[in-house]
Amino acid sequence: MADRYSNREPSMEGPAVHAFSIVPHDTNALPETTRAIYVGGFGALRLVLASGTEITFANLPAGTALPVRATHVRATGTSATDIVGLV
Repeated sequence: MADRYSNREPSMEGPAVHAFSIVPHDTNALPETTRAIYVGGFGALRLVLASGTEITFANLPAGTALPVRATHVRATGTSATDIVGLV
């Protein structure tokens, strides 16, 4: 399949070019820093942002995409399911 954007460098303004499933863990870092996180199932999401700030996004509805640069998704404090990292 042809990709009209394959000759261009990805940017933060463009769409994500890669995705990976996230299994929350209290110490393991994500394989890549995200540009956004998709939450497929309702709940809370405890993140460590690229700045080092740790924060909980509570009561996220299913289907939410958060435009956040995250390095970790903590198991403690996360109840959301079907989490996908976008880069």
